[in-house]
Amino acid sequence: MAKAAEMIKSIQVLYFAILREQRGLSRESLATAVGTVGELYDELRGKHGFTLGGEHLRAAINDEFMPWNAPLKSGDVVTFIPPVAGG
Repeated sequence: MAKAAEMIKSIQVLYFAILREQRGLSRESLATAVGTVGELYDELRGKHGFTLGGEHLRAAINDEFMPWNAPLKSGDVVTFIPPVAGG
């Protein structure tokens, strides 16, 4: 029997600012076996070549800011929010 972290989850990911530019999308649906939001970003960074490290981002799950070790479950909406520049 597979452990929970190995089970495939269906996740929605929202991208903003530079991540949206680098991905070429503002939203995508994906299936993943990772267990945490930090692992998800590492997976996506490797897949899409994002230039920002996780230390420069905030992550939200279902509209609530969460730590990088927050667990994911199928149906979650994950948002990665880069720093905002402005004047």
